[in-house]
Amino acid sequence: MTLKLDNITLTYPDGDHTLTALDHVDLNVERGEFAAVVGPSGSGKSSLLAVAGTLLRPQSGSVVLGGVDVTDLSDGQRTLVRANKIGFVFQGVNLLGALTATDQLLASVHLSGGRPRARRHDAIALLTSLGLGARLDRRPHQLSGGERQRVGIARALINDPDILLVDEPTSALDHERGTQIVDLLAELTHDRGVATVMVTHDVSQLDRVDTIHEMSDGSVMIPASLVPSGRM
Repeated sequence: MTLKLDNITLTYPDGDHTLTALDHVDLNVERGEFAAVVGPSGSGKSSLLAVAGTLLRPQSGSVVLGGVDVTDLSDGQRTLVRANKIGFVFQGVNLLGALTATDQLLASVHLSGGRPRARRHDAIALLTSLGLGARLDRRPHQLSGGERQRVGIARALINDPDILLVDEPTSALDHERGTQIVDLLAELTHDRGVATVMVTHDVSQLDRVDTIHEMSDGSVMIPASLVPSGRM
């Protein structure tokens, strides 16, 4: 098991009350599995990603990555886990405006404690494999939306993570470019053997995923009506 959330509960203070964002949630994703989490705004999708990515500590339950329980690690240890074991693809991509596509990846290498100069060839090879070989020296404002999303995916993968967490990757793209990004995520998940969790509200882009989990009011279920044919 690469990613396992077991009986996760996450609450937030809400005035005089408590808001339950995650209500005894279980989620298991294996290596090479592309899982989608769908649901309306406010259903708990973003909170689930934050807990899976060790950004938030749940009130109860456990987060296990690669067989290691990371729930109660110190803040410093959790930072190291995120840098070396987890890749994040953000909804807004969040590329640094002053950096080229290649340097976006090398900055991620630096933050993980690696040696950027020694990894430049790897960064170029990864970007080229994602169809960005002619865009290596372009800054974000010189790239299309789909190209920026590909750079964001490459940045998430440069440190060879075990887990890939993807937040609404198609929200700023048209249907055709969105389909290309989801196809790319599926291919990378299966080829690289990462456990990928994609949060999305777009149920039209689920043909390539392996499992679908629906969220409602902080709970997770697997609805047969949404699972791709032949993948139950």
